[in-house]
Amino acid sequence: MGIKQVKLNVNELTIGMFVSGLDRPWTQTPFPLQGFYIREMDEIRKLKSLCNHVYIDVVKGRAPVSTNLKTITPGIGGAKSGKNGRRAEEIPVSVPVKPITVKRDQYLDVKPLKKEVKQARQLHQKVYTAVGQVLQQLDAERYHDIPVAETRKLASDMVDSVVRNPDAFTWLSRVQETDEYTYSHALRAAVWGILFGRHIGLAKRDLDILAMGVLLKDVGKTKLPRELIGKAELSEAEREEYEKFVEFGVQILRGTEGVEPRVISVVRTHCERLNGSGFPQHLVGDKIPLLGKIAGIVTFYDTVVTPRTATVPIAPSRAVARLYELRNTLFQEDLVVEFIRAIGLYPTGTLVELSTGEVGVVVEQNFERRLKPRVMVVIDALKNALEKPYLLDLAEDDKRKQALIDAGKRTLEDAQKIEISRDLEPGSYDVDILKIRDDYLMSNERKGLLGLLDRFKN
Repeated sequence: MGIKQVKLNVNELTIGMFVSGLDRPWTQTPFPLQGFYIREMDEIRKLKSLCNHVYIDVVKGRAPVSTNLKTITPGIGGAKSGKNGRRAEEIPVSVPVKPITVKRDQYLDVKPLKKEVKQARQLHQKVYTAVGQVLQQLDAERYHDIPVAETRKLASDMVDSVVRNPDAFTWLSRVQETDEYTYSHALRAAVWGILFGRHIGLAKRDLDILAMGVLLKDVGKTKLPRELIGKAELSEAEREEYEKFVEFGVQILRGTEGVEPRVISVVRTHCERLNGSGFPQHLVGDKIPLLGKIAGIVTFYDTVVTPRTATVPIAPSRAVARLYELRNTLFQEDLVVEFIRAIGLYPTGTLVELSTGEVGVVVEQNFERRLKPRVMVVIDALKNALEKPYLLDLAEDDKRKQALIDAGKRTLEDAQKIEISRDLEPGSYDVDILKIRDDYLMSNERKGLLGLLDRFKN
């Protein structure tokens, strides 16, 4: 029988966990003796004020992220061993690193999702096409024909779009619409990078450099044998050959007019790891520049969420769990924590199961309450597809029910606040996320067109 009860620091508690024990007598707290599910952030705050650690039942409730995904090792050919045969992610960092500076108030002006999405959709296609053209020209060794200026401009425009509304581009890059993995991976990773950089308040200029660097990070793979790129398991000799793509990319970009040195730096360092287990230079700690560290995190995250060899992506919380496990070994701890805060446990496009048993798709974030996004409910509690999906704003639903509780019209139990119980592996149910995206994001455009037609009719 597996582990049922886990001791957990109160700072690692999340909604959906079942608290089965405390580090003090239950009678000294307002909580029920039989244990309880955490359903509100207020309960977490209360636990933090009373306890240092608690015990959670991982069978009844949500498990901590650090206990999940211990068997998944993303990337080509599995994990590389370090000194004494230890896996690279097990080798802790022995050098101090400078904490990052987070500027929370850098980008406060957020435009409505449906206002931004039309422009983002057009830009998404332009960027996608530009990345494809760059790789095609590189593949043909036509270096002088690479559209560097156009790609740089589009990367900057993409930054502007994500700054205006992070959800718009996230949605459009969340659904992979072609089989060209390298193209779509570069675009998705760039979006994650901009979203992350926006969250920590990087200057616009740094966001532009980061976006361009991540978009071009894999150009060196055009110099590798195609069978090597798509191979799931690599021998030691094949791995050494594969890792040359970084230096190939640096050489190509150095010989390409218009590519800035800082962009090349992102390409050179995106595979370096905090404990020196990365490549090609085996840099350690702050020898890796900040933008290189960020590029490494977003590349890793997207590779886990959408592996090349997988037919469908995996649940984002599993990728978050894996990333969290690797803090202070492969990746700088405060950067990992801030990245998870930036994307949330349930990024836009995630398939989720609600506490009601219904299933839906996260269609829009709530940046003040990350665990309370807007969800398009598509499957009922009996797991039957709904004829008419409906939009559920978890934050608004919570606010409305809390008002009833505060007015004495409902008890907490009667109000039945709705939470996200867990996220699901894409493909768990027959849900057309692409259609949900189009129906939700493009509804404003359709309404505008219908309104115009109505005016002509009248």
